Amino acid sequence: MRGGLRVGLRIEEILVRGFLHLSVLVIFGGLGVILGYILYQGLGHVNLEFLLSSPKDMGREGGIFPAIIGTGALVGVALAVAVPMGVFAAVFLTEYARPGRFVRLIHYGVDTLAGVPSIVFGLFGFAFFVIFLGFGWSILSGGLTLACMILPYTIKATEEAIKAVPRDYREASLSLGATRWQTVVRVVLPVAAPGILTGVLLALGKAAGETAAILYTAGTSLHAPTSIMDPTRSLPIHLFILVSEGISFEKAYATASVLVILVLMVNLLAVYLMRIMVAKQRGK
Repeated sequence: MRGGLRVGLRIEEILVRGFLHLSVLVIFGGLGVILGYILYQGLGHVNLEFLLSSPKDMGREGGIFPAIIGTGALVGVALAVAVPMGVFAAVFLTEYARPGRFVRLIHYGVDTLAGVPSIVFGLFGFAFFVIFLGFGWSILSGGLTLACMILPYTIKATEEAIKAVPRDYREASLSLGATRWQTVVRVVLPVAAPGILTGVLLALGKAAGETAAILYTAGTSLHAPTSIMDPTRSLPIHLFILVSEGISFEKAYATASVLVILVLMVNLLAVYLMRIMVAKQRGK
């Protein structure tokens, strides 16, 4: 009786493990096929001239240099606004605010914002930043819209990183005479820095690949911007226009390849920096 039960449990364990391995294989296999196809179609058209020249004939010829500059400017504005606000908000929620209805309401709002479709942020940015505040289609409008979109992710990542800091660290700092703010700045945030940095870099990758949120806020200018009040187009917007209007699928695949490589580099950089900071904290 016991032998049959053990055999049955063993078979069940094998089936579960097989299903888990199959699930992982299907997910990563599908991802590999998609990325491989995009890179196969696009890398052959990527060269130095493509990266450093401006588009010509609506994108049928030339390169994507203005779109690269526009993407960097939009992401820079978004991070400059979202990161400080997100970190300070997370510090308040974890270190200063008392648990209660108010904190639960804020958490509910953050979770809700994280689930709002990006096109809704785009419509909000168009109505508020472009029209109401009069910023027009510009890097500033697009960057602020992206900041609103990635702010919930920054808050959640920072909050979880701060919660992971052992309470003993805080108690030891306070027992030595440090104030709560000194404890946060000199003890809690340095220890939580790897998790915070990872969240920020992942938010950067999300912002760099966003289309709908800046479609109505940053414009679609083919020229390289010279100030944050100039309109611009990002790489995702450039890719969207090339495909939706049937301008050039070769240039579209090349643009997609550059965008995929940039996002992968950001993710790899996040993992690398996190390992370095963790190793440094452990004294290795």
